[in-house]
Parts: sequence; C-alpha cells; structure tokens
Amino acid sequence: MSRREAWKAVMEYGELSEVPALWWDPWDETRERWTTEGMPAGVDPHAALGTIRFWINLEVDLGLRPGFPQECLEETADSVVRRLADGTVQRSWKHGSSIPQYVDHALKTARDWPDFKRRLRPDAGRIPPDLADRARALVAADDLVLIDCGSLMGWIRNWMGLEGMSYLLFDDPDAFRDMVATIADLACWAIDQTIPRLPVLPDAGILWEDMCGKNGPLIDPELVSRYVAPHYRRIRQRLDRHGVHLLGVDCDGDITGLLPVWLESGVNLHMPVEIGTWKADPMALRRRHGRELRMVGGIDKRELEKGPAAIDREVARRMPLVRDGGFIPMPDHYITPQTSLADFRYYLSRIGGIRIDAPGTRPEVTRA
Repeated sequence: MSRREAWKAVMEYGELSEVPALWWDPWDETRERWTTEGMPAGVDPHAALGTIRFWINLEVDLGLRPGFPQECLEETADSVVRRLADGTVQRSWKHGSSIPQYVDHALKTARDWPDFKRRLRPDAGRIPPDLADRARALVAADDLVLIDCGSLMGWIRNWMGLEGMSYLLFDDPDAFRDMVATIADLACWAIDQTIPRLPVLPDAGILWEDMCGKNGPLIDPELVSRYVAPHYRRIRQRLDRHGVHLLGVDCDGDITGLLPVWLESGVNLHMPVEIGTWKADPMALRRRHGRELRMVGGIDKRELEKGPAAIDREVARRMPLVRDGGFIPMPDHYITPQTSLADFRYYLSRIGGIRIDAPGTRPEVTRA
C-alpha cells in the first residue's frame, strides 16, 4: 500500500494494512548532531532516512505579490534585524535556532490595508507553469498532493502583530472582515485555477493558522465564528465542488477552544495535535468531537529524546486511536537536538512496524 493510499484509507475510515510515517524536519542543531552520528553531510534528512516530509505542497503563491523589499536593517555579533517580504521587521539570533522577535509591522492600522489588499489580487503568475509536472513528481515520490488554502487569521496576526490585530477587531471589525474575505477570495480562486489542471485529485486542502498558545486561543472563538467561519465554509465548499473533501488546519498550541468552530465551518482535519504543557489528548478530542475530526500528530517529540523504552510507550498509547481510524501519529513539530539519530531511526522503525491485518482488529507494532 502506498503512502497516498494509506492516507486515504485512514482519513476515510477504510481498510488499511499500515500507517504512513510522517514527520516535518529536524532543527538545524539536530541535523548537525545527526551528521556527527553518521548521517551524510549536505544530504536531505528525509532522503537519508527514506522518508518524506509532511508539509509540502504545489507551491501556488498565495502571499503578498509583490512582496515588500527585503533588506538588512541592523547586524550585531549576536543578531540580525531584517525587513521581510511580508512587511514585518524581525530580529533573528545567530547562535542557535529560535523564534524570531517581531520588531515592527507594515500593516499597523486599517489605513494600511489598501496597500496590502492590492498585493492579494488574483494573478496568473501565482500558478506555477509546471503545476501538473509538480503533482506528477509528488505522486511518483509517493508523497501527498496538498492544496495550500492560505491563512485567514495567522497571516493577519503576522502582518499586524497580535496586539495590532486585537485592536483592529475592536476599532474596525469591518476592516478585519474585509481582510479575511480577501484572503479567502484568493484561496477560492487558486483552488479553481489549480485542481482542474492536476493529473490527480489532491489529498487535502490545508490552512495555516497558529492562533493558539499554551492557554488556548489567541482570539475569542465567538469572534472567529462571527468573522472567519463563513469563509472557512466557502473554502470547504469550493474544495467539495472539485471532489476534495478534506480541509485541514495547521495550528499549534491548545486548540480545544477553536475546534468546535472549525468543525462547524467545514474544517475536518487538525494537525499537529501538539502535546505541550497542557497535555493534549487526541483520544479525548475524538471522544468529544467524533469521527468527523481527523488528526495528524499526537506524538510528544520530547519523548523521542528518552530512548527506545519511552518511544515504545509513546507509540503504544496512541494505538487505540490508530485502531479507531482517522488518525496518523506524527511528532508534534521539528525533531529536537536532544534526539539521537539512533533513537529517531528507532522511532521510524516502530511507526513503520504498525500493521493492521483486518478492519476492527487491534494494530500491532512489530519490531523492525
């Protein structure tokens, strides 16, 4: 069974013999460690390990077009301050991977929105001319074919900062509504432009949001329901029209407060079910929301640091949900530098060893 066939079987609660092994990437420091432990230098870790990264798509351009001029504004021995193509000014640290610090934003108030809006117009140049060939290459590599559906909240938060976005929702909700509608218009246009040109149906549409933290949503779910949910529905309906019935959202943090809104508005797949300090429980989410909620994730990446026994426990505790269907175990984000190459190989062997002989039977994990 191919990865794409296994993905479809899991997501449609059908018969399958194995579960696809999915993961993102290692941190740069992890990659450096693995090189000292035997992984060839300069080689993509997925190629070295015989895996394919999960987050990859057809690279249809839904971003600001044209982007803002990129420039270095300041550099010290420890950090670099740059203006990026999305108009944000960020400080990045030189000595180790970390989340950058946002210093300034080009989109400060509703007065700045018209300049951004003109950069979000449909444009034939957004669609790669070799789109069909890219899809064929993904299929040949047994990778998923995913359609990027943009970001109805996360991009606005990036462009304005959380504080600026929060003030906008209070001071000028109509401007926020127009921002969300404009991004959704572009996503629907791209869906119509893309899917008919593909040699295969995509495996899912994917949204990126990252609108939750360790204490829950960064925006009141009632406001999401009022201003954003109608546009999730539009995107889902547009995908359905083309025969694609999975719409996923990538959101970190404690997402329990937003899940009801997403499910009610047609989002039926969540990733990466980050465990975090709040101890997310994907099985509890399934009991609460039922089988319409599909999930990818739920493997605590920190457990991979602790060696084979911890890895066995982490994989074993997800087996009931694997058996139920609609769930693919995957580490919640990048693999940390505390994880040895040997232990990560062991984790991959355990996921690759899951075998399901018949519908309704308990999956077994066999040793490689």
